[in-house]
Amino acid sequence: MDTSYPRDDHPPAPSRKREPSPAVPVPPPPRDHLVWSIFNTIYMNFCCLGFVALAFSVKARDRKVAGDVEAARRFSSKARCYNGLATAGSVVLPLLLAALVVTGVLHLSQLAQESVGFFTYQLGGTDDGDK
Repeated sequence: MDTSYPRDDHPPAPSRKREPSPAVPVPPPPRDHLVWSIFNTIYMNFCCLGFVALAFSVKARDRKVAGDVEAARRFSSKARCYNGLATAGSVVLPLLLAALVVTGVLHLSQLAQESVGFFTYQLGGTDDGDK
């Protein structure tokens, strides 16, 4: 039993001549960024931006399947924006935190060295007035 759609395997009849239609460039369908959104949701979920991006990615995919290309483009753009924010926040914030920790440790070590110098001067000073 053949359940496939009927195919038009026969060439057009010679009596019918088709005029070439002007080539209209068809833009590619919008990307839905679903894999990036899933990655941001699971691994780098900063302020739930990955989950928001996932929601917009699913909406973009649904709109693309339904044939509403313009809505799919809008949702895809929002998903890309939220994915970028989630990725940037998840990369920049740990780097900023590490920089603050390193700066704090350096400052504390410098403060400790100055304190040691201060106390050794105060405690190890000469007693010229006692003689």
